[in-house]
Amino acid sequence: MKIVKSENRIFEFSPLMNPVLEAAPGERILFETHDCFSGQISSEEDVCTGIDFDYVNPATGPVAIKGAEKGDLLGVKIEDIEVAERAFAVLVPGAGVIPDKVAAPATRLIETDTAAGTCSFAGFTLPLKPMVGVIGVAPAGEGVSTGTPGAHGGNMDTKDIKKGSTVWFPVNAEGAMLALGDCHAAMGDGEVGCSGAEVPAKVTVTTGLIKNAPFGRPMVVTEDELMIVVSEDSLDLAAESASEAMVSLVMKSLGLSFEDSLILCSLAMDLRISQVVDPKKTVRAAISLFLLPWDRVAAALAGE
Repeated sequence: MKIVKSENRIFEFSPLMNPVLEAAPGERILFETHDCFSGQISSEEDVCTGIDFDYVNPATGPVAIKGAEKGDLLGVKIEDIEVAERAFAVLVPGAGVIPDKVAAPATRLIETDTAAGTCSFAGFTLPLKPMVGVIGVAPAGEGVSTGTPGAHGGNMDTKDIKKGSTVWFPVNAEGAMLALGDCHAAMGDGEVGCSGAEVPAKVTVTTGLIKNAPFGRPMVVTEDELMIVVSEDSLDLAAESASEAMVSLVMKSLGLSFEDSLILCSLAMDLRISQVVDPKKTVRAAISLFLLPWDRVAAALAGE
């Protein structure tokens, strides 16, 4: 297994990134990640207004995937997420969904218990649900901050990017240039307060390639569902783009007309908010694999 140490961190996804190592499809890769604060918060006395925001949302990497070329799809299966024992959540005046209500910065400790599968906050015991907040590849155009989501992935903050899920990315540059970080021990849809349970982690992945299978958005495949993840300047735009992308994928994969594809999506597709606190808002369109099997999608995208 290849290991990417946490000191190999980036703060921008860029076509000009140089890989720290190369891995072959199917090879296990372990990414050691910082929390989103780059370790600048270590107690409840530390608040976000006192940290250097130039070092927020680091991603570990990038790793070049052997054989990945522009126009391919890169699949990244999350084999495991091992989180640290302590996580932190923060509030920042002017940030989050109700920014005017946050009068002062606040930091809270969240303790994790991996053996029990729980985390503890304010006397409550919550399910431990590790996820990867930032994961992506080199973008097609100019560089994008690791704090911003887009068609390359990035800071999607989508809680379904968890153990057992496979995230598919459009390859825009030779080697794809995979990097990830910003793990959370728990987070609700929306991330409404402006943070999840931010935690350092060790993330183990394997990768796969579908050659000559262009698709312009990240996709997440879980045990039960296929999701298209879209980030735009507003929730309305993200919902519209995610819906249009799913209708198009249903048409291409199942051979249905536009009208029947749209009706099927209206009957069986869910729109879910991933996050509303980053520079762009993220929505995912989700549909059952029973209706839209991944093998049909993969074959259609590869032109088979």
